[in-house]
Amino acid sequence: MLVVDDAAENRDFVVNYILKPNGYEPLTACNGEEGLLIALRELPDLILLDMQMPKMDGLQVLEALHKEGCDLAIILMTFHGSEELAVQVFRMGVKDYVIKPFKVHELLDAMERALTEVRLRQERDTLTCRLEQSLSELNTLFSIGKSITALLDLEQLLNRLVEAAVYISGAEEGFLLLVDEETDELYVRAAQGIEEKTARTLRLQVQDSVAGQVVCTGEPMIIGGQRLKIQTAYLVKSLINVPIKVQERVIGVLGVNNRLSDEPFGRHKLDMLSALADYAAIAIENARLFGAVKEERHKLETVLANTEDAVILVEESDAELVTLANQTARQAFEMGDDVTGRPLAEVAGNEVLIDLFHQARAGMEVARAEIFLLDGRTLNAHVTPISGVGRVAVMQDITHLKELDRMKSEFVSTVSHDLRSPLTSIKGFADLMPVAGTLNEQQLDFLAKIQRGVETITELISDLLDLGRIEAGVNLEMDLCDVGAIVEKVAQGQLSHATLKKQSLYWEIAPDLPPVLGNPLRLGQAVSNLVNNAVKYTPEGGQISISVAPADGQVVVAIKDSGIGIPPAKLPYVFDKFYRVQTQETENIVGSGLGLSIVKSIVEKHGGRIWARSQVGMGSVFTFVLPADSKET
Repeated sequence: MLVVDDAAENRDFVVNYILKPNGYEPLTACNGEEGLLIALRELPDLILLDMQMPKMDGLQVLEALHKEGCDLAIILMTFHGSEELAVQVFRMGVKDYVIKPFKVHELLDAMERALTEVRLRQERDTLTCRLEQSLSELNTLFSIGKSITALLDLEQLLNRLVEAAVYISGAEEGFLLLVDEETDELYVRAAQGIEEKTARTLRLQVQDSVAGQVVCTGEPMIIGGQRLKIQTAYLVKSLINVPIKVQERVIGVLGVNNRLSDEPFGRHKLDMLSALADYAAIAIENARLFGAVKEERHKLETVLANTEDAVILVEESDAELVTLANQTARQAFEMGDDVTGRPLAEVAGNEVLIDLFHQARAGMEVARAEIFLLDGRTLNAHVTPISGVGRVAVMQDITHLKELDRMKSEFVSTVSHDLRSPLTSIKGFADLMPVAGTLNEQQLDFLAKIQRGVETITELISDLLDLGRIEAGVNLEMDLCDVGAIVEKVAQGQLSHATLKKQSLYWEIAPDLPPVLGNPLRLGQAVSNLVNNAVKYTPEGGQISISVAPADGQVVVAIKDSGIGIPPAKLPYVFDKFYRVQTQETENIVGSGLGLSIVKSIVEKHGGRIWARSQVGMGSVFTFVLPADSKET
C-alpha cells in the first residue's frame, strides 16, 4: 500500500495503526511528485492519496498516472469533500474517498472495497491468461493433429507423432512403441532424442515393463521425482506413457521422458499427450486402411492388366467419362494410353460398344451384344450398371468359338443334305419291298426296324437343322402374339395323341393375358415339344395339364404330367443337346435328345427362361416364362 501524504503524523497513523496491524505492506511518500515516482516504479495494489500536497497535488498525480496508462486502485484522503470533487476524481478512476479525520474502520472498509475489485481484476487477468494459453495449446494440438491425420505414409506419420509429442511436452526424448503380438513385446517404431543403437535394440516385455503396464491396463501413466529404469543402463527421472487405442484395443504406447532435467511433468502435459495419442490411433488406422486399399487396388490393377478379357469402366454421369480401361480393351479399340477422364465416344469409336453403354444406362439392366472389331475378331460384350460405381463392360474374345460354330453349322448343313438323299432312297425301297413280293414274318420285322431307323435319323436331321436355324435367329421375325391362343391350338392338336393312350389332357388359360413379343410358329413349336414329351413319357391313363397365367409383367406357361419322372441327378442335364435319360422305362421310347434343347433355345431367344421340377414315379412339371410386351404392360 502506498501512502502519499505531506503530513508525517497522517502517514505514521495510517502505517502504524491501520496497515501494519492488518498485514499490509506499506510504502510512503511525503509529496505528490515522490508518490508518482514510487507508484510508477512499484505499481502498488492500492494508493492512499492526499489531496493537498506540495509540488504535485492529488489531482495532478491522478492526471499523470492516467497519462502514463497506469490503472491503479486509488483512495483519495481529503479535508474538503464536495460533490464536484467526487465527480471529478471518480471520472479519473478513483475507487473511493474518505474525509479527514476518518475512523479506522471507515478507511479499512474503503480499502476492502477497492481491493476486492483489484483481486477480481487480477483473477480475471489470470483466468484470461490461462484461457489464452489453453486456447493456444488447443490450436497447436489441433494443427498437429490435422497435419498428422493427413499423412498416409506410415513411416513419416510415426516420426511426426513423436516429434509432436516432444514439442508439446517440452521433453528431452520421445518414442513410439508398438506391440509385437507374436512375441508379446514392445519395440521402438519411431523415436527422437534417443540414440539410434538404443532405439534399434530396445524391446520391452509387455508383462514386465512400465510401458507394458499401460498396454495391459489401457490407462496413461505419469511418473516423476525418482530414478526409473526403462532398460539396463537406461534410466530416466520422469516420464509420461499414454496408450494408443484402436477400437478399444491397445496397439502401442506413445511416451516422453527426461533423463537430465529434474522438472517433473504435470497433469496438463499428460492430457495433451493423451489427446495426441487419440490422433495417433486415428492416423495409424487411416494409414493402415489406406495401405490395405492400395495393395488391393494394385492386385486388381495387376489382374485387369493381365486378363485376356477387355474391361472398360465409365462413371455414372451422362458424360460417360472413362474411369478405367485395361490394356486389352485399349488395344482392341485402339484407344491409346491417355483415356482416363475422357468421354467414351471420344476414345472408342465403336458404335455397338457406345450403344451398349446407352442401353445399360436407360434400362439399368445388363446389356449384351457381339462386337465385331476391325481386325476381324468378335467380342462377346455385356455392360452391367453398378450402383455408386458406374457401368462396366466385360468383353471376351469369342472369335474361335464363332469359327467353331460356323464350321459346325456348315458340317450339320452338309451332312444333313448328304444324308437326306440316301435316306430318301432307303425309305423308298423299304416301302416298295412288300410290293415286290410276299415277306415272311421275320422279314417284315426287319423291314419295320429299317423304317423306324430311317424315321429316327430323318427326325434327328430335321431337329439339327431346326436348332441351328433357331440359334442363328433365322426366320425369327417377332410380332405381338397371344400365348393363350398358341397354347390352345397346340393342345387341340395333341389331344388325339393323348386320347390314343387313354390319357386326359386339359388346359386352363387365364383371361386378359398380356401379349408377348415373339414368333408364333416357334412358340407353338416349344409348347408342342413339351406337350409331346408329356404324352410320350406318361403311361396310359395318366393326366396332362397345361396352364397359362400372367405374373409380374410376365406370362407363365406350365406343362404338368403324371409320368415316370426324372431322377434328381439327371434333372440338370435334360436341356443339354443329345441328352436322354436312360432308364428301363425309356428304352423303347424313340427320341433324338434335341427336343428340350430346341425348347430352351426358343424360350431364351424370346428373352425368357425355362426350368423343370420332377419326382420319380410322380411326374414332371416344365415351366417357362416370357416377358410381356413392355408397351402393353
